[in-house]
Amino acid sequence: MSSPAQTQIDDLLKEAVRRLAPVLPVLGELGEIFAAAGHELALVGGPVRDAFLGRCAPDLDLTTSARPEEIEKLTAGWADAQWDVGRAFGTIALRKGADLIEITTYRADSYDHTTRKPTVEFGDDLVADLVRRDFTVNAMALRLPSLEFVDPHGGLADLAARRLDTPGAPEVSFADDPLRMMRAARFVSQIGFDLAPEVRTAMVEMAESLGMVSAERLRDEFTKLMLGADPVAGIRVMVDTGLAERVVPELSALRLEIDEHHRHKDVYEHSLTVLRQAIALESAPDADPDEDAGVVGGVVPGPDLVLRLAALLHDIGKPPTRRFESGGGVSFHHHEVVGAKMTTRRMRALRYDKETTRSVARLVELHLRFHGYGGGEWTDSAVRRYVTDAGPMLSRLHRLTRADCTTRNAKKAARLWRTYDELEARIARLTAEEELKKVRPELDGNDISAILGIPPGPVLGRAYKHLLAFRLDAGPVGKEAAEAELRRWWAEQAECGD
Repeated sequence: MSSPAQTQIDDLLKEAVRRLAPVLPVLGELGEIFAAAGHELALVGGPVRDAFLGRCAPDLDLTTSARPEEIEKLTAGWADAQWDVGRAFGTIALRKGADLIEITTYRADSYDHTTRKPTVEFGDDLVADLVRRDFTVNAMALRLPSLEFVDPHGGLADLAARRLDTPGAPEVSFADDPLRMMRAARFVSQIGFDLAPEVRTAMVEMAESLGMVSAERLRDEFTKLMLGADPVAGIRVMVDTGLAERVVPELSALRLEIDEHHRHKDVYEHSLTVLRQAIALESAPDADPDEDAGVVGGVVPGPDLVLRLAALLHDIGKPPTRRFESGGGVSFHHHEVVGAKMTTRRMRALRYDKETTRSVARLVELHLRFHGYGGGEWTDSAVRRYVTDAGPMLSRLHRLTRADCTTRNAKKAARLWRTYDELEARIARLTAEEELKKVRPELDGNDISAILGIPPGPVLGRAYKHLLAFRLDAGPVGKEAAEAELRRWWAEQAECGD
């Protein structure tokens, strides 16, 4: 008689095969081709794991006893397209209809533990290939075409228990490839598993070995973690195990700080709450950003990396700006400016692209701007500046500002929410009246050049910026008033000898 645990595993296997039904004809054909040539073939790793989890895997990963040149020969007349994505590592990719397939020769790699690049050695045994994989839930396979389930390391039992463990000793696995520790944190975010105690212990003891991993690899894993279903859980793993010290050390520093409201929570916990609340404010994944003007607060389709990074990093300027006041209070003056600079440095160190870095840093810099709004005292010109300064980040800034309200005082939270509702309504009204996002001085560069008799250059640029500031302050005034202001400014420059 089967135990309840075994019954659960049997049910999971049946459900996984059912979910794979759409691709089984293709996999079965391919399995027959390899079997006829005397080679083994198996579906392995992520696609198997995701079938058990009810997730859709974008690609099909297979492993085989055939060598790369044999893979190419066997699939040449069957695949619609075929290309080499890593022959040295045994991987050939192909497309059959809408399905993308990667086939990799069995591996029996060795590592010298001074670099994460292995000495590639091809193998001849599926079970030996599975032991080199990062986690037990990724070390399961379905032989093709028989659909025999191969699970030598108890991956399905770990999956049922929602536990992340390694096929062998975790210290050996992480010594072979330290990036696996970041992958562990990423899987916590993506699929909601808990770390096995021995895995967590090994991560704490071996966190420093992330130093041999390139910034680009760390960035890619960190990005995937941030775009997961629960990045807060992944961040906690990084900070608690010491991984964050090697990737985003500013996060660990936040745990040392008491927030300015003395709510007995540190800035670290506040930042995680802001991240969680920002995620809750993301638009549906299929929302159309072009519909921004028709939606209060704009559209930010989730998961949105820029918004999530800004929410996580918005207060990293607090530790270096903390000051204890004479009355017993704590201040963090200009932490948003300092935080924006720190954000830029960290994202550059992780090799993020310039646009993403610029956008996140801008949101960090602007995240406190709303608090100057008070009870609605801003003039229309101040609202115009808020919109213009935010630029294309306005919809994200709306969400970040709202998410940054973590007070436990329900009345205060409701008041802040209503005030921001009012600000958004004013922005919508002014945008409709003046098309704020397209605000330009009422004189262009050619006009300025003709009026002042100056050629294009830095001086003309300064004149243009002055007229833009004048336009934001005064609103639409017409060309005559703009020209009068330009001449007044020009006369002022002459008096100053500029």
